[in-house]
Amino acid sequence: MVPDSLGFVDAVRSLPEQLAAAHEQAGTLDLTGLPEGRDVEHVVVLGMGGSGIVGDVLAAVAGPVLPAPVVVVKGYEPPAFVGPRTLVVAISYSGDTEETVAAARRALDAGGRLLAVCCGGELGRLAEARGATVARCPQGYMPRAALGALLAPVLVALCGLGLLPEGHTWLVKAQEQLAHRRDRCRPEVEGPANPARELARRIGRTVPLVYGGGALGAVAAMRWKADVNENAKAPAFWNAYPELDHNEICGWGQHGDLTRQAVTLVELRHGFEHPQVERRFAPTRAIVEEAVHDVLEVQAAGEGPLAQLLDLMYVGDWMSVYLALANEVDPGPIEAIQRLKEALAPGRPSTAR
Repeated sequence: MVPDSLGFVDAVRSLPEQLAAAHEQAGTLDLTGLPEGRDVEHVVVLGMGGSGIVGDVLAAVAGPVLPAPVVVVKGYEPPAFVGPRTLVVAISYSGDTEETVAAARRALDAGGRLLAVCCGGELGRLAEARGATVARCPQGYMPRAALGALLAPVLVALCGLGLLPEGHTWLVKAQEQLAHRRDRCRPEVEGPANPARELARRIGRTVPLVYGGGALGAVAAMRWKADVNENAKAPAFWNAYPELDHNEICGWGQHGDLTRQAVTLVELRHGFEHPQVERRFAPTRAIVEEAVHDVLEVQAAGEGPLAQLLDLMYVGDWMSVYLALANEVDPGPIEAIQRLKEALAPGRPSTAR
């Protein structure tokens, strides 16, 4: 029997309820330590990996309507412009992500107004010691399976500050769509009727290359890539329109004898594509399809940008689980990341030459 030692399938299955519970819990968040929306000049989101993608989701869905720009930082240093009129959102499920903690500390030193989203850890202690706002997440999830718990407090806080009035409605619509998608992708649905299982079957042992359109498609494609890496323990790559048509499109054909055996192109589509981005898919596919094993398309469903983005991401979650199980890979453990963290731990000798 294929192992699932950490119960990852159940974690994926529970995402709709996780998002709904986090949405409800976030309603009790005390925002008095944060600036009112009219006083916010910038929103800076700090985070890495499965926590940091919340910043990418926020920038994609809310960036076009927020009165302040959203900057996502995946590293140790916040931007130099951070100051008292900057809303800083630091997201680390464990609270111990070293890059996020370091960036949050520097942002606080610069006068940034901090919302920390975490289970506790060093980030929680730092925020409490400096009088910042802490949105505590429920424990027991793997960070990459805690998207709902991490995302809801951020959207609710922005709504409460007057920056994102649509936040609550978007969350409700997303919860509804995730539940609908789960009904189609859960393990009890077998064969082609399960779109995620069918996608995994067709990708098989090839390397998925995921293309998305615009900001929403880019975040979904990036999540698919990370899902395959962490859950299926396999390589994957991503890119987004229109940028890929200015460089990557030239790379197809020279090694077609190899890519036709090794690469499957997956197109992620949604209802919020710019008209010119929408037009790019067909002619680009015509150039690429002769050099890849297969071309697959996934169409987002749901009402609103958040619902459609999370829907695409959720299909990728399920697909990567089926890809893992089909190859007898345990989707939960991420041993390579653990080994790297141990190698980077304070006091460990450097292996640099």
